[in-house]
Amino acid sequence: MEFPDLGEHCSEKTCKRLDFLPMRCDACQEIFCKDHITYANHKCTSSYKKDIQVPVCPLCNTPIPVKRGEMPDIKVGEHIDRDCKSDPAQRKRKIFTNKCSKGGCKQKEMIRVTCDQCHLNYCLKHRHPLDHECKTDGKPLSKSGHAAVTRAQGASSTPASTSASSSSGSGNTRPVSNGLNSNSRSHSTGSAQRISTSVSAQNVVPPSASFQAGLVCTLFT
Repeated sequence: MEFPDLGEHCSEKTCKRLDFLPMRCDACQEIFCKDHITYANHKCTSSYKKDIQVPVCPLCNTPIPVKRGEMPDIKVGEHIDRDCKSDPAQRKRKIFTNKCSKGGCKQKEMIRVTCDQCHLNYCLKHRHPLDHECKTDGKPLSKSGHAAVTRAQGASSTPASTSASSSSGSGNTRPVSNGLNSNSRSHSTGSAQRISTSVSAQNVVPPSASFQAGLVCTLFT
């Protein structure tokens, strides 16, 4: 006789036995049979929460304090990166000192990788402005924004060259008014000479007229 509503199946993937007296793991809170209830038998991933052992740094042999619920491996890694006094750890900290400014990224590089727009340091993975959502004047720049900035930089150099050429061209030109004034002066001088010549021509007495006048004066005298 079967009782399908009684008991629960073991959570171990290789077992799945129906156990009428199931037990719950106090670390991962999963249901197991009597054969897989121990941490080692079901390879419990939360056994560190119940393990009171104090981890020791493998480089300097210093005990690392770990609070309940924290991963010992993570705490040992943080100790090696920051507080370990061993020579290998110190050399590693001296070389890899340039931390990425991208939020959530803890990568450190040997050299500085500075963004040309926001002037912050990033790792090789987030060095491109689009990868770290580069912000200029508080607004992130998209691909079209970067293209617009490039076009603006190219256009800013063009007016400078144009103004320089126009200024040089204006320096080589000469005023035309001087030529016009000289032409007007010469024209007025020529007209004045023609007027004086015509007046003097009108005042000249022909020789025949003067001879007749002299003959008349002789007869009457």
